[in-house]
Amino acid sequence: MSKEIERKFLVATVPDLSGAEKAVIRQGYLTAPGDTTELRLRQKNDVFFLTLKGRGGLVRVERETEITADQFETFWPETEGRRVEKERYTGQLPDGLVFELDVFSGDLVPLRLVEVEFTSEAQAKGYVPPDWFGADVTEDKRYKNKTLAINGVPD
Repeated sequence: MSKEIERKFLVATVPDLSGAEKAVIRQGYLTAPGDTTELRLRQKNDVFFLTLKGRGGLVRVERETEITADQFETFWPETEGRRVEKERYTGQLPDGLVFELDVFSGDLVPLRLVEVEFTSEAQAKGYVPPDWFGADVTEDKRYKNKTLAINGVPD
């Protein structure tokens, strides 16, 4: 079983992103708002994915497969009202870990979130974030992409 172990933070100040890799992302959710499992379509630049994510905060099941553009476009209309668009900057932190900083567009401006993935729960729980990270929102369901796609930026 494939598991994702990550923490998510608000961004206090945007760091220098000149060395980061940029991707333009649009994603939409096929599952209903109340479903505990997420089924997501994602376009990342010119590559397309279908992803299943289980319930959870710090640790959850994640399965992903690449799909064709035609398959993506077949199901994309079903995500109407449950979509997110963002630019993702992927870079390396001084401690060697990788960050993914999302700068949201559309109705989710000015939201910015940063995620870091870990190899173990112990590593995740012991992590001390850099100064440019803001509040830890890992367990705050309002900051899950599916919730953001449906409800917008939390108050």
